[in-house]
Amino acid sequence: MPRTRVYNAVTERLEILDRDGVVDEDLMPELGPEAVREIYRDMVRMRAMDDKALKLQRQGRMGTWPPIKGQEAIQTGVAHAMDETDWLLPAFREHGIMLLRGVPGHLIYAYWAGDERGSAYPEGVRVFPVAVPVGSQWQHGTGVGLSLKLRGENAVAVTLGGDGSTSEGDFHEAMNCAGVFQTNSVFVIQNNQWAISIPLHQQTAAETLAQKAHAYGFPGIQVDGNDVFAVYAAAGEALARARSGGGPTLIEAVTYRLGDHTTADDASRYREDEEVAEWQQRDPILRLRLFLQGRDLWDDDQEQALLEEVHTWVDSQVAALEAMPPQDPSDLFTHMYADLPPHLAEQMAEVLEEVGS
Repeated sequence: MPRTRVYNAVTERLEILDRDGVVDEDLMPELGPEAVREIYRDMVRMRAMDDKALKLQRQGRMGTWPPIKGQEAIQTGVAHAMDETDWLLPAFREHGIMLLRGVPGHLIYAYWAGDERGSAYPEGVRVFPVAVPVGSQWQHGTGVGLSLKLRGENAVAVTLGGDGSTSEGDFHEAMNCAGVFQTNSVFVIQNNQWAISIPLHQQTAAETLAQKAHAYGFPGIQVDGNDVFAVYAAAGEALARARSGGGPTLIEAVTYRLGDHTTADDASRYREDEEVAEWQQRDPILRLRLFLQGRDLWDDDQEQALLEEVHTWVDSQVAALEAMPPQDPSDLFTHMYADLPPHLAEQMAEVLEEVGS
């Protein structure tokens, strides 16, 4: 019997804005000048928030922090493509998109300062709590996406995670289930090249991470993750597909983690300085600023005003964090179950007796 081909797959890559701030006009999404300026402001605010958190951790005012420097275009592009009805299911390096989806900055800081109230978002904010176990959020995204489909809601579950999480079994189980049930889900891999100290080529033999979607029966696309326009366009297309009943999409956004994995890491022990320097030249914020300046949509005075504005805002979030009254020790126990199991009730009683509460 001759061999016949039973399946063909093509994985596309989308790039719109290059490192010099020049766009492919044929691919440029419909965004007016003010919308682009707002995207830029959001990216700068994310970085200011990130920089401040690193200082707070080094001063002993925060437990740990996973930096997002270099990944602002992904989180901003996805956030601006989402509708108010959509749900966000973050991992642990999604502070920026959480902020844009309505989580107050001081609560994001509070979470990483060890305060349980950092997961108590305002009413109506459609963001799930941070998922620290690597890869677990992918299954949450599938489950919520299936729920939205079964309820007939015009909404999508958007899940983000790093390249390292694609090495977990949770990722493959989630993708398989999403494909079988054609859930209202969009999965975004922030491929920052490193799973802590493990480079991408030691995580997978596949040429791309996006192509893994083909095995599960739905589209996958790779985008330049430092190109906010490419991220926005790909996310918008994926969200529209899910919203119309077309099922899930996997987006691989190729970027680079310019900082350490967390404040407990020292990336200089396993990365070459030349590699980091090369990626710094692809900085997504610099790239967008070059675009704005090239079209006379931004100048030095606006830049200075923005920096003053975001730093004032960041300081206000730190002040709000440190003005929070001491948390109730019972918060460690009372937010996991509707009815506290007996063994946890016993532990809570012991803790409260210990602290004299």
